[in-house]
Amino acid sequence: MDLAIKLIVLLPLVAAAMAGLFCRVVGDRPAQIVTCAALLIAAALSVFVFVRIGFGPEQAKLVVVRLFTWIDSGNLEIAWALRVDTLTAVMLIVVTGVSSMVHVYSVGYMAEDPSIPRFMSYLSLFTFFMLMLVTADNLVQLFFGWEGVGLASYLLIGFWYDRPSANAAAMKAFIVNRVGDFGFALGIFAVWMLSGSVGFHEIFAKGPEMAAMRIKFLGMDLPALETACLLLFVGAMGKSAQLGLHTWLPDAMEGPTPVSALIHAATMVTAGVFMVCRLSPLFELAPVAGQVVTLIGAATAFFAATIGLTQFDIKRVVAYSTCSQLGYMFFAAGVGAYSAAMFHLMTHAFFKALLFLGSGSVIHCLHHEQDMRHMGGVKEKAPQTFYLMWIGTLALSGIGVPFVLGHGIGFAGFYSKDAILEAAFGVHTSVGTIAYWLGIVAAFMTAFYSTRLMFMTFYGKYRGDHHTWDHAHESPPVMLIPLYVLAAGALLSGLVAVGWFVGADWEHFWGHAIAVKATESVIHHMHEVPLWAKLLPLIMGIGGIALSYVYYVVQPDLPGRTVAAFRSLHTLFFNKWYFDELYDAVFVQPALAIGRFFWKKGDGATIDGLGPDGIAARSLDLAGVLSRFQSGYLYQYAFVMLLGVAAVVTYFVLQVR
Repeated sequence: MDLAIKLIVLLPLVAAAMAGLFCRVVGDRPAQIVTCAALLIAAALSVFVFVRIGFGPEQAKLVVVRLFTWIDSGNLEIAWALRVDTLTAVMLIVVTGVSSMVHVYSVGYMAEDPSIPRFMSYLSLFTFFMLMLVTADNLVQLFFGWEGVGLASYLLIGFWYDRPSANAAAMKAFIVNRVGDFGFALGIFAVWMLSGSVGFHEIFAKGPEMAAMRIKFLGMDLPALETACLLLFVGAMGKSAQLGLHTWLPDAMEGPTPVSALIHAATMVTAGVFMVCRLSPLFELAPVAGQVVTLIGAATAFFAATIGLTQFDIKRVVAYSTCSQLGYMFFAAGVGAYSAAMFHLMTHAFFKALLFLGSGSVIHCLHHEQDMRHMGGVKEKAPQTFYLMWIGTLALSGIGVPFVLGHGIGFAGFYSKDAILEAAFGVHTSVGTIAYWLGIVAAFMTAFYSTRLMFMTFYGKYRGDHHTWDHAHESPPVMLIPLYVLAAGALLSGLVAVGWFVGADWEHFWGHAIAVKATESVIHHMHEVPLWAKLLPLIMGIGGIALSYVYYVVQPDLPGRTVAAFRSLHTLFFNKWYFDELYDAVFVQPALAIGRFFWKKGDGATIDGLGPDGIAARSLDLAGVLSRFQSGYLYQYAFVMLLGVAAVVTYFVLQVR
C-alpha cells in the first residue's frame, strides 16, 4: 500500500522531469510514451488504493506515509507525509483518471505542435502538484501543492506564448489566484496561531477549543474560528472561480483544449471544494462561514449559468458551465452535505472532461474553429463525437428516470446534482432554501445552454467556410478512446457510487474522512424531502432541453427575436455582468496610474533626476563651461599660465608676510 501511494504521487514528477529535460533531444514520441505510461500506471494504482481504502476495514481507512521531515524550526516541525483516506482516494481516482485520459488525448490533439515534450512535461508536472495537494497531511504541504498547481496552470494556459491573448490570460489567472491565495495564507496563519499546529490531526482535535476563542483582526474583536474559515474560503473562491474571483476562468480557454479539460473540468478548479471538505471538521464548527459558503456558491451557480446562455465560443460555454457546477458543490458543502459535494465533484469530472475533450474534437474537426455561429451539421462529419457529447450533455443536465432500482436510473449528474438540491432543501434553513431555488433555476438554464451548444454545433446546416467543411473529419482513435472512457464514467459513475456517497453505505465508505455529524444530519433530512422537491430538478432539466429544441431546431428565428425583446438583459449577460470592466476601472487603471506616477515622478524625476541623471547633467554643464577655455590660441594659454604663476607668487609673498 505504501509503495503504491508513493508511486502514484512520484511517477508524474519523474515523467515530467524526463519529458522536459531529456526528451527534447530524443524526440516527441518518447515524451508521449513516458508521460502517458506514468499516468496510466498511476491511475491503475489509484483504483487499487480506492478499493482498499474505501471498502476496507475501519482501522485501515487512514494511511499516512511519512517521507521525511521537511521543516524543523523551534516548536514547528512539519513532515512531508502522504495522507490517504477515503476523501483522498476519491480525489486520486479523479485526478489520475482524468489526467491519464487527457495525456492520451493530447497525443492526437497536439500532434502537429512543435513543442510536444514541453507540453507533456507541463501536464505531468501539473498532475504531480495536484496529487501533492490532495495527499497533504498538513496545511503547509497543502499550500505547496496549491501554489504549485497555480504555477503549472500559468505555464499551460500560456503555453502558446507567441499569442498575446494567451499571455494575457495566463497573467490574469495567476494574478487573480494570488488574490485568493493571500486570504488562504492568512487563514493558515490564523489556524496555526489558534491551534499551535498545521497538521490536520492536531487541528481537528483542537477544533472545539478554537471555536470558543476570539481574535483581533483589523481592529475588530471576532470569533476566531469563523474568521479563519472565512479566510480559508477566500482561497477556495480564487482557485475554484467563485463569484468575485471568477474572471480568470473563461479567459483561461486560451490554452490548448486538453489543458481546459485537465485544469478547468476536473482538477485545479475542484481544489477549493476539496479543501473545504478536508477542513469540514472546522467548517462544521463555524456556522456563519458555512452560510457564506452556501450563499456564494448558490450565487455563482446562478450567475455563471446566465452568462452561459449567451456565449458563442464553444469552450467558453463549457467553462461557464464549470463555474456554475462548482457553485453547486460549494453550497452543498456550505449546508453540511460534504459527501454530496464530493459526489458531484467526481461525477462532474467525468462528464465535464468529456464535454471539454469533445469540444476539442469538434475544434480539431473544423480546423480550430471555436465560434458556434460558424458551425452546424457537424454530426455528419464527426458522428462518434456527436453521440459522446450527447452523453456528457445529458449527464450535465441531470436527466434520468426516478424511482427505478431505489435511486432511479440516469446519467451521472442525475444522482449527484439531485442529491445537492435535496440536501439544500432538507436542512430547512433560509440560506439552504435560497440555495435550492437558485440551484433549480440554474438547473433549467444549464439544460438549456448545454443543449443549445449541441443544436448549434451538430444540427442544421453548416454556417462556416466551405473549404473547412470539405476537409472536416472525425478525430483519430487516440483522441476518441479517452472520450469513450469518460463517457462510461458519465453513464455509470452516478449509478454505481450513489450508495457509497449518499446512500445506505455512506458511513462505512467515508469513515472519518469528512465531518460525520453534519453529513449524518443532512443525509437524514434528504430522505424526508417532499416528492415535488425531488422531482423538480428533473422537470426543470427536461424543460430546458425542450425549450432549447424549440429555439434552435423548430424555430431558429426565436433567439434573435428574444434578444431584440430583452436587449438590455442580453447585453448584461453577454458582457459577463461587466465584472471585467468594473475591475478594470476600480483596480487595474488606478494601479496603472499609481505605478505611472511613481515611475515618472518618483523614479524618473526624483531618484534619477537627483541621482545619476542629475549628476550626469551637471557634469555636462560644467564640461560645457570649461570647454570655453579650450580656444586653441597659444597666446590665451600663455596668458592663463602667467595668471597662474602670478597667483602662486602672490600666495607665497602673502605667506612670508
